[in-house]
Order: sequence, then structure tokens, then C-alpha cells
Amino acid sequence: MDKNKPRLFGIDRSNRDYTNPDTWGKNQFNSSFPASLACYLYSKGLKAVYYKADKNMNRDLQYIGIDELYGVDPLGDDIYFSFETQYMPFQKYVVGSIPRDDLVILSKGQCVSSIEIKLVALPDNPTCNLSEDKFGSEIVVRPDTIIYLACSFIQSYDDDPEAVKKAIGDAGKSIKDWTQATDVLPYIDEIYWAIRRMVKEKNDKQVPIIMEPVWKTEGKSPKLADNCLDVFVWSNFGMLNLFMPAEGDALTSITRHTRTMIWLFKMLKDYSENGRFDGGKVIDELSYNLKNDKAFASNGLKTHPVMTCAELTKPRITKDEIKKIILGGGQKLLSPERRFDAIIYNSPDLFKEE
Repeated sequence: MDKNKPRLFGIDRSNRDYTNPDTWGKNQFNSSFPASLACYLYSKGLKAVYYKADKNMNRDLQYIGIDELYGVDPLGDDIYFSFETQYMPFQKYVVGSIPRDDLVILSKGQCVSSIEIKLVALPDNPTCNLSEDKFGSEIVVRPDTIIYLACSFIQSYDDDPEAVKKAIGDAGKSIKDWTQATDVLPYIDEIYWAIRRMVKEKNDKQVPIIMEPVWKTEGKSPKLADNCLDVFVWSNFGMLNLFMPAEGDALTSITRHTRTMIWLFKMLKDYSENGRFDGGKVIDELSYNLKNDKAFASNGLKTHPVMTCAELTKPRITKDEIKKIILGGGQKLLSPERRFDAIIYNSPDLFKEE
């Protein structure tokens, strides 16, 4: 490998060409850089912070090796990074094509893992004026991720529709029209407890689903904090704490968060009855007058209580180490968005009094 060519640490074999400036555009960089950052973390003997859920859905703070996250040695010769790719082992659960995931890891030509990647800023706007130990990040989750979430539940039941049906029991049985909020709301409790039952039954089978690398600034400023980068991972059960209502919440309307829970349940119920589910149809038809551009968003005030840990307050990778991750002058190919508000913010001279 030419050491002078633009590249990212650890990403030697992938479906992206890092000598091509287009590969450094925002949309691709936001998944490429995190994949490389995780490799760098591994090279330092560090594990990612891992948010799981215990049998009672409480947060279970653990650590996960990047080799476990990727399913193969991140720096070995057998790893291939396939970005924006379908994770084919889940194809058998769905009607139509399985959506693409941000990153699918291949080893010897076989899919070994897939991960949604969310590169987020710390702090976000609602938490930037709080003390540093209260900083939080906003996470926005796509509808397609919920299809992957449902597939991960199904996989934990050994691909057995009858086992899923038994876990669901009579939940949702009395709902006549799933597209009408008034028909679904009286049965939200049933749906909630059915998912909780599954978390209890299959707690030892939870798997990583989202990688959330964080970049930290000094408050709201555009200046990177000295300790600015770290990697956080959500398991499929752990991420339920981002959108599931709290036990005993009285729900009088369907919000995006509640709708996400309904989507997940309906996909599982359809699979239990038909051996496959149509995730796109569930998402389109069960909209409840809310837009479908995202499943849900949770800001730093909501994510911080779940994510709080030493690494969130003081990320382990420093800004001086970024040059060990972006290599061969790759930073010169970056093409960030030109945002008018950012340009004004960074041009204080515009507001000098005459």
C-alpha cells in the first residue's frame, strides 16, 4: 500500500476508494471515519462502551471489543468493509429486499456483522449550557434500522416463527385496524409488555446494532475538545431505552417514539404469522399522521441518562491522534458543507462597530 495515498487507518480493503475525492464527502465520511476510529481504538487495546439492557430493561453498561463488534480481527487480512450494503443473512425474514445498512463486515466473502453508524456531536443544543458531566448527544434513527432491529429479535428466536408467536401471546390480537391510532392506543400496554417479555427471555442473545461515535467540542463552539473522540455501541435491546415509554406511562397519543415501538411489534407479529414481514409496508401504513423521514430522534437530555459514563465526560481519543486515523493527506480531500450560519459564526469581524 502506498503510504502517501489518502486513506483511513485500518480500512485497507473496502468498497470505497479513498484516493477519490468523492469518497471524502460528508455522507461517506460520516460512516468511513467511524469505522476507522473503531479500528484505531482496537489498535490501542481499548474497547467500545456498550449499552445493553438487563432482563428488566434497565441499562446494563458493558464494554465490547471491536473484534467482537465486527465479528473478525479489525486489523487482520480477512476483513472487508462494505459500506451501504445489504446484510444478506436477514433477507430471509423480509418480503422484498432487505434495506442497506451503513456497514456490513465481510470475512472470506461471508457477511459476519452489520452495523448502523451514527456519528454525533457532543454536546447538542439542549445540553451545551449544562455542566460538562451533563453533556449529551442527539441520535436520529432511520426507519430502516427498525427493520434490522426486528430481524435481530427474530434471529434470537432461532428463526422460529412459532417461538416468536408464543412470546407475543395474545398481544395485539384485538386490534382491528392497525392504521388507526384510536384502534391501537388501548392496546399499547399489551405491545409494551410483549416486547419486555422478549427482552427477558432472550437477554443473553442481544447483539450490537448501532455504533455511535462521538466527537466533542468545547461547549457550543466549533473548537474540538482535547479529549474529543470515543466509540459507543447500542445493543438491539439496549436501544429500546431510546424510544420505549417508561413503565406506567399513560399514553394518550402516538408519538414518533411510541410509533417505533408499534412498528417493531407489528413486524414481529407479522413474521410470527407469515414467516416473513414487509417492513416497508408497516412503516408506510402505520404512520399515524407523522412523517416517515425518521423513526425517531432523542436529544441529549434523553440520551444522557442512559449514556452517562466516564468516557462520555472525557472521551479517550485526543484531537492530536486524528492525524493517526486520517492518513496520506486525506484531510485535504474533505468537502464539508458550507453553511451560512457557520460562516457568520466564524466571522465575528462582520459585527464590528464602525
